[in-house]
Amino acid sequence: MLFSDATRLALRAVTAQRLRSFLTLLGIAVGIASVILLTSIGEGIHRFVLAEFTQFGTNIASISPGKVKTSGPAPTGIPSSVRPLTLDDARMLRSLPYVTGMTAGVWGNTEVGGNGRIRRTTVNGVGADMLKVYSIKVKTGQFLPDEALENARAFVVLGSKLKSELFGSANPLGARVRVGNLQFRVIGVLEAKGQFLGVDLDDAAYIPTARALELYNRDGMMKIDLAYEEGVPAATIVAAVKSSLLARHGREDFTITTQEDMLRTLSNILDILTMAVGALGSISLLVGGVGIVTIMTIAVSERTGEIGLMVALGAPRRTILALFLGEAVTLSAIGGVMGLALGFGLAQVIHLAVPALPVHTPLTFVLLAEGIAIAIGLAAGVLPARSAAQLDPVEALRSE
Repeated sequence: MLFSDATRLALRAVTAQRLRSFLTLLGIAVGIASVILLTSIGEGIHRFVLAEFTQFGTNIASISPGKVKTSGPAPTGIPSSVRPLTLDDARMLRSLPYVTGMTAGVWGNTEVGGNGRIRRTTVNGVGADMLKVYSIKVKTGQFLPDEALENARAFVVLGSKLKSELFGSANPLGARVRVGNLQFRVIGVLEAKGQFLGVDLDDAAYIPTARALELYNRDGMMKIDLAYEEGVPAATIVAAVKSSLLARHGREDFTITTQEDMLRTLSNILDILTMAVGALGSISLLVGGVGIVTIMTIAVSERTGEIGLMVALGAPRRTILALFLGEAVTLSAIGGVMGLALGFGLAQVIHLAVPALPVHTPLTFVLLAEGIAIAIGLAAGVLPARSAAQLDPVEALRSE
């Protein structure tokens, strides 16, 4: 039998019982739509979270004081206190190979007063390379100048929201502001950066690290962030930082975290979540598969005489098998296309109704969903098709 004839027979069998075929298609369509909708939301959240993390760049290594570990009783005579990260440590790390920028961080919450207004907010002690490390831009004025760490002048750069709260639409450049009990001169305002994991990056002030150490009465930094060249393996930077700090501290009393490691771990977690929500939607596909088995079994019983006549006229049993498998695959394929349209449409409607909810439907998900629909039809049609192919022609004609 020609392929075109087999296709025509399969379509004719599907359209002969329109209501029954539609209900079967609907089962597959709902399953595919569920998978597309849930995975679209999952993939959208995946991309949104990764974009949030990568807005500051991906080639960043962070060094913080203290080492998380478990050990036995501390040997006597060896101090157990953690050595702080000092300005000398920061200066040494800035000179390492492949390092393109360094900012030593100290932060806290304190009052910032200016233009007759006071606002309690986050004040960050940072280095002159902060813009380079975190991919941030200045909107007006300039950022903190590259000066000797210990002798940095009392300059402050305001986040866009903090500037609006204190100065409104007025130009703050050159104005004096009070940060805690210290006086600073405003030299710049940063571009709006938005929120990151619930932290408003625009509602903050940025002062030199040494001034922040004085402000918060600290003897060491809370962390040191390094930006390094593109294409350089994170392991190379980690090894260089570790060997340099070990030589200065005498022991590993620090923790190194790279953005690459964080992104890899986060991506794995989000991939698992996307697969989990997709698996929940796949339960509907199983229901659709059961529906195809039921419909095809009924079709075999209703068309017993037709099958007997075809066999009696010389049709090979593999042709009978292929015909019924073709019907099952046709049902599932059409249902899959309906499900794709329904799922994609619902995803876009939800995104329009809730713009804050990220939705993204990759082409791979679309092709995979349609492939799964066809595979389910093929698997669900095997038993009824085999039953049809194994019918005895004489008994089949007698039943007619």
